[in-house]
Amino acid sequence: MGQKAHPYGLRVGIIKDWRSRWFAKKESFPSMLIEDIRLRRYVKNKLYGAAVSNIEIERTGERIRLIIHTARPGVVIGRRGSEIEALKEELQSYIGEKQIFLDIKEVKQAATEAQLIAENIALQLEKRVAFKRTLKRSLQMARDAGCEGLKIKLSGRLGGAEIARKETIRYGKIPLQTLRADIDYGFTEAHTTYGLIGIKVWVYKGEKIGLKVTRETANGVNAKTR
Repeated sequence: MGQKAHPYGLRVGIIKDWRSRWFAKKESFPSMLIEDIRLRRYVKNKLYGAAVSNIEIERTGERIRLIIHTARPGVVIGRRGSEIEALKEELQSYIGEKQIFLDIKEVKQAATEAQLIAENIALQLEKRVAFKRTLKRSLQMARDAGCEGLKIKLSGRLGGAEIARKETIRYGKIPLQTLRADIDYGFTEAHTTYGLIGIKVWVYKGEKIGLKVTRETANGVNAKTR
């Protein structure tokens, strides 16, 4: 059996930050965690056509702040902010007494976001576009956008075949074991007439420097250890 770690979770605290940032006591932790999952699912389904790549959640007391990363901020905000206000009211009624705030951040390069690449491939497969053509087009767009490595894996009844199989396409390098390597990972499923097709995408965006240690901090640590 393969022993695989999630590319994002493996790098949390090194070059990645938590996507949910809050603290809770032991008895309230499960309910808050479930609430985060439901909020993400609700926003993702509501804004499926807005190319949402990531949703971050911050909590301070009775306030919840959602940071929505999207490649189409105009679709999320709407004319004169009508769409975002409607979404805020729906979420407010959904969570009850807690106050909710929405922040919209634009994704500059949608072609290098793993989740958006996976969702675009799923959309093409659901429209019965040939999967090989879709893979090559996504790879070419990512190369043109400047990412250093890309791997896409499809699994299922590709092309309507009777026997499920896997198809992989890649270019460049994907250093999964290098913790300073910025690896973006995305997963989704295409709901076709002949069953589900799983889509996994890995994007390598270069190396990042992790936590910076200043000279004063280092001296303080050394003094304590002595």
